[in-house]
Amino acid sequence: MKAIIIGSGMAGLTAGAYLARENYEVIVYEQFSEIGGVTATITQDGYSWDIGPLLLEGLAPHEKLAKILMELGIYNKIEVIKEDRGQSFPDFQVWRPEKYEGPYWRRDYFKSLFPEESEGLDNYYKFYDRMMAIAYLGNQSLFVKGLKAIGIKLKLLIKFLKVKKFKDWSASQITDYYFKDQKLKAVYLGILADMVVKPSEFFGLGVPFFNVETAFDKRIPIKFQGGKFPVYHYIKNGCGELVKALADLITENGGKIFTNSKVQKIIIKDAKVEGIQLENGEIIETDLVLASGGMFNTFYNLVGKEYLSEDFIKNIEGITLMESVFMVHLGIDFDPSRFQRAALCYYYLTYDIEGAIKKMRDGHYHEGSDGFLIYIPTMHSPEMAPPGKHAITIYTVGPHKLKEGTWEEKREEFADKLIMEAEKIIPGLYEGSETRKIMTPDDFKKRINVLRHSFGGTAPVLGQSNPPHKTPIEGLWYIGAYSESGGGVTGAAVGARNVAKMMLKKK
Repeated sequence: MKAIIIGSGMAGLTAGAYLARENYEVIVYEQFSEIGGVTATITQDGYSWDIGPLLLEGLAPHEKLAKILMELGIYNKIEVIKEDRGQSFPDFQVWRPEKYEGPYWRRDYFKSLFPEESEGLDNYYKFYDRMMAIAYLGNQSLFVKGLKAIGIKLKLLIKFLKVKKFKDWSASQITDYYFKDQKLKAVYLGILADMVVKPSEFFGLGVPFFNVETAFDKRIPIKFQGGKFPVYHYIKNGCGELVKALADLITENGGKIFTNSKVQKIIIKDAKVEGIQLENGEIIETDLVLASGGMFNTFYNLVGKEYLSEDFIKNIEGITLMESVFMVHLGIDFDPSRFQRAALCYYYLTYDIEGAIKKMRDGHYHEGSDGFLIYIPTMHSPEMAPPGKHAITIYTVGPHKLKEGTWEEKREEFADKLIMEAEKIIPGLYEGSETRKIMTPDDFKKRINVLRHSFGGTAPVLGQSNPPHKTPIEGLWYIGAYSESGGGVTGAAVGARNVAKMMLKKK
């Protein structure tokens, strides 16, 4: 059977790898000049940078992404490096202590900063422990069958009953329930700025999942009474190694991957897929298409509204998307590690996460004054820069469209300003830069072929329902960050695996 895949990001490559191994004739069409989407590693003047994923959850042997790579037989094709990250706020910093102080050292540290919050912190971490047990069971449930699957589902139900009262609560309600101080709330809500989702609209049960303690101290033992914690890793030499492993598996099994090949139309007759038409006019017949692009380009341009129900259209038009990002990648001639203790640190410069996100959605770019992150991949992979030099990425979230001016007009000015903000942390960045590569929301639009860039797909908003994998068109499957699986490397891979398994079951 022939399966055409539109897009070579994490979702497209994962689905292609599963299908190619089962003797499908897999053809992947990528409109950009390079494969990988935002999971790619880019290069310039001997330096390399990742453009999307940073410190990844999911790559430990007990986690979903690792299990997928094991199923595909390519887990040994990448080298993972267990690591953690730092957090910085206007009044305090959160770094792994030199001497290990146990799995709850952050709780105790925050008690010293906010003694009036001690009881709330104790209660929050009881809630956290329950959610970690649920996360572990959820990780396992996808990969087991029969009685074992039933047993895991029963355990999940029992665990969930203990937190059921929070199921419709927002992140704001959760942090208000446990804490009083706005600064402490921002510790647990700050990461939501990365997805440009308001705490008042993000699902509260997700707060512990975005604040896993192992992300801040790699020495915390993985095992606990309810299972195993999520673990955080870098991929040595960048996420492009993962892209290469998946792409090689596809081609080794007879599949083909074409770059600079834009799909112009999905050919449909009687609500069934009949093929695709490329931008050059070439028509390829097939009755199976897996599309992984943005919602509006996929369903409005490639498919056409005439094939969609009013309810389907109404749903996708009501979905809240994430905003975009602005990145400056630098190649520098000095060692920045004496200024930043770990490869990755998030610098939060405001405690008003809700207000900052509202302004961003209104088109206002903060120019780095609300916060940014600094990532130095050469601290774990020296090969990503010439000997004795370092690659560094400074990035922050921003509106997909500016209220005043355009990203193209402002790119150099905004890059200079973001570097100046980062120089408050790492002096000498501007003068010490040998090369720089700027990536605006418009650059991302071109790279992944979307009408409106959203870094990470749909925003994780309470009550929101993403387009399902199985579309109203027979033979058309929808995968990737905008689909029901949601975004992130692991989310995209899990969704693609699920679709491939459904297709193989129907074969």
